[in-house]
Amino acid sequence: MKKVYLDYNATTPVLSEVLDVMMPFFCEKFGNPSSSHSFGNEAASALKLAAEQTMDLIGANEGEIIFTSSGSEANNLALTGLAYHSKKKRIISSKIEHSSTYETCRSLKKDGFELTYLDVNRDGLIDVKALDQALDDDAALVSLLLVNNETGTIQDFESIREIVKKYDVPLHYDAVQAAGKMPLDVDYLGASLLSLSAHKIYGPKGAGALYLRPGIKLEPISGTHNVPGIVGLGAACVIAHDKLDVYAEHCRKMRDYLENGIIEAYPPATVNGSREHRICNTANISFPGFSGRNLSEELNRRGIAVSTGAACTAKDEVSRVLEAMKVSKLELFGALRFSVGKYSCKNDIDYVIEQLMEILKEKTEALGGSEIINLQEHFSL
Repeated sequence: MKKVYLDYNATTPVLSEVLDVMMPFFCEKFGNPSSSHSFGNEAASALKLAAEQTMDLIGANEGEIIFTSSGSEANNLALTGLAYHSKKKRIISSKIEHSSTYETCRSLKKDGFELTYLDVNRDGLIDVKALDQALDDDAALVSLLLVNNETGTIQDFESIREIVKKYDVPLHYDAVQAAGKMPLDVDYLGASLLSLSAHKIYGPKGAGALYLRPGIKLEPISGTHNVPGIVGLGAACVIAHDKLDVYAEHCRKMRDYLENGIIEAYPPATVNGSREHRICNTANISFPGFSGRNLSEELNRRGIAVSTGAACTAKDEVSRVLEAMKVSKLELFGALRFSVGKYSCKNDIDYVIEQLMEILKEKTEALGGSEIINLQEHFSL
C-alpha cells in the first residue's frame, strides 16, 4: 500500500546527517558532561557546540540557551520558572496556545496566579488592543504561540513587541512550529524567552531548548543532559538555518498545491486561519458536514497520515483552537490539518486528493446524501 505522510507538524523524521553526528555519543563518547575527566570534557564540549548552533538559529548569544527534554518542557520551564521566581501574579496568554502552555497556565491559576486569556479573531490572530489593555504593572509574563500548530497562523509579532516593550514585561514565545520555517531573531521578536524542539526540525525526540535573555531569572533546574539528543538538536539547527529559504519555498509550493487541489476538487471545503499570515507548510481545511475524525481514520486506512489537530490533544476532543476562532460547528467537526515537509511531492499530494475525494463520495452515497444536503453536485472529480 502506498504511504504518504502529511503530519510534519506532529513530528519529523531524523535526517541521516543528524543521526550520523549523534551516533558516537551513544557508545564511544558516552561521558557525563558534568564529570571533570576527559570523557566528561568531551561531552561538555559537544554541548557547548550544540548551544552555539542553537544560538545561531535564533540570533542568541553565549550563555542564553538552556537545554530541555522537549519543547513542552521548555514552555513549562518558561512559565513556572519565571512565575514562581517573580513577585508579580498575572500571566497573559491566549486561548489558542499549545496544550503544554495552556495546561501549565491552568495549573498556575490553581496556585494563585491570575490568568488572562486573550481572544483571537476568525483568522486566529490575537487582539493586540486587548493585549495592550491587559498589561499593567502587576503582569509577570506574556506567553504566546508564535506560529499556531493547528492552523499555521503567525502572530503579529511586530505589534506585540511594541506593546510589550511599553510595559517592560517579559515576553515568551513558543517558537516550536516556527523554527526552520521562518527567520527567527530573538531581538527582533522582542522575546525574553523562546522555546524550541528538536523533533520538529528533523532532529531527535527528547531534546529541546529555552532561550533566556540576560536578566530574566528562573527557578533553577538540574539533571544529567541528554548528550546525543542535544547534539542532534544542534546539528538540526545548523541545517534548519542553512536550508531555510529552500525548505520554506518547497513547503509553500507543496502546501499551496495541496490546498488549491482540494478546493478545486471540492469547493465546499474551507480553509481555517489566516491565509496571509501563515507559516509555509500548514493547511487546516474543513469539510463541513463530515467528521474530521472519520476522514482521518479513512485516510489512514489508505496509508495517508494527516491529523485533526495537535498531536498532544486527546483523540476524542474537538479543537480548542478552532473553537476559540469561532468557526461554525460544521467546520469545527469537519476539520483536518495537513502539514507538508521535506519529502512531500506532487505525486503524493495527487494521491491524497484522489483518495480524499473518493472517501467523501463514498460517505455521501452510503448515507443516501443525508449526511450533507445537495453537496454531490459540488464534486468535480
